[in-house]
Amino acid sequence: MNQKMDNSLNSMVGKATFWSSMTETIAKIISPIVNMILARLLTPEAFGIVATLTMVTSFADIFTDAGFQKYIVQHEFSSIRELDNTTNVAFWTNLGISTLIFIVIFVARNKIAMMVGNPGYGNSISIASIVILLTSFSSIQQARYKRAFDFKTTFFIRTIGSFIPLFVTVPLALIFKNYWALLIGNLASNLFRAVALTIKSPWKPQFFYDIHTLKEMFSFSIWTLIESISIWLTSYIGTFIVGNYLSVFYLGLYKTTITTISSIVSIITSSLSPVLFAALSRCQANDNLFEETYFTFQRLTAVLVIPLGVGIFVYNKLITRILLGNQWLKVSGFLGLYGLNYSLLVIFNNYNSEVFRSKGKPKISLMVQLMYLMFLCPTLLYFVKKDFSVFTIFYGFAILEICVNSFLCLYLFFKIKFTTVLKNIMPSIVSAVIMGVFGKLMIEISISIVWQCISVFLCIGIYFMVLFIVFPNIRKEILNTVIVENMFRKVGLSNIYSNWFR
Repeated sequence: MNQKMDNSLNSMVGKATFWSSMTETIAKIISPIVNMILARLLTPEAFGIVATLTMVTSFADIFTDAGFQKYIVQHEFSSIRELDNTTNVAFWTNLGISTLIFIVIFVARNKIAMMVGNPGYGNSISIASIVILLTSFSSIQQARYKRAFDFKTTFFIRTIGSFIPLFVTVPLALIFKNYWALLIGNLASNLFRAVALTIKSPWKPQFFYDIHTLKEMFSFSIWTLIESISIWLTSYIGTFIVGNYLSVFYLGLYKTTITTISSIVSIITSSLSPVLFAALSRCQANDNLFEETYFTFQRLTAVLVIPLGVGIFVYNKLITRILLGNQWLKVSGFLGLYGLNYSLLVIFNNYNSEVFRSKGKPKISLMVQLMYLMFLCPTLLYFVKKDFSVFTIFYGFAILEICVNSFLCLYLFFKIKFTTVLKNIMPSIVSAVIMGVFGKLMIEISISIVWQCISVFLCIGIYFMVLFIVFPNIRKEILNTVIVENMFRKVGLSNIYSNWFR
């Protein structure tokens, strides 16, 4: 029986990961292309202003969701009717909260603008806050798709939506030459997503509400909500400090660098994290299957994320020139350092957080975030007064502190040792270090962009050659994974896969 359950879960996870990977790959490839164009059309000041607006709306979105999405994904319901009723309660609660928050932001828009260091942009903040209303429609719908492992439907919606900035934001940037292009493009993307998810979903909102269900959801979600606030603080504390102590020019440099790295790395992580949380939630009662799922996801993610981080670090100037343009070279060093450490953050912290949440213990994740905040706030406040370059260097290293907190809690509460995790991803680390040394030597030969682009592909070849030859078990695991099998099957090459790779 357990074997059947394991196979069923593996099958669902494999299919979900395939479609999630396809979705995020296409969406995240489009995003850097759009940024490449916008970075050459708009100034860093425009990106700085939008960073401030996003800080406000993302904070409001925390309360809009109220943690109900995770409840719907994780909770075990006795029937479809109970699931539908709970979804209705979550939807109407989200809509009510988001409407109230929007009204508050609209009334206090000018004071909020002054508070975040952008006086005079009150009207822009109120318009940007329309996205909060749109999120209330799409948030619960996304939870239903995740719970059912239905990432195929969201693939088409997300793919179409990812092209909207290309056809909306870029033309508006050519016309307005300011931050309004980014703001309107973001609203258009969210509007399409909210409408499309609602139309395609088999569940539609009904007029049902139950206070008892709300209390049950809220008792589960209160710690998730508090945890989300702490995550928002750790994510945006740097934006708030730079925005208040430095100019919007430096805020644009800072936030665009972080956004660029996040968009690159999330090509991999955004496709796996939702599936990981859903998979861990389904096997939370089976400790052996739970740990096996966690280590497998972590190991396979490291195969791609670790060399990506090393590559960004080594080729930071090349990536800055290609993705942002020469006017952004001032932050190339920060981009490389943050890219390297962010890839480590994914493996050594983000996946640990999924363990805490899937086990229904967001208090642990909250503890990790609060310890990090206690370290991060005084550190950033001290170094922001020195110099922007000094600030970015210390911020690049400071983000690793949360990994220490995360593994301390992982060991104390789940008895998973750091050495076990390190051993789990050691093949990727060794292969990536060898690749990085090779890449550094290649850069010394010539600074030509053409040569450096060629050397990037040589580095990729070196990495996988070392990984597959020195660590044959990793090669077999990658080639035999359900994800790879699904990819071959979808393109009609299942016979080749069976004959050559099995």
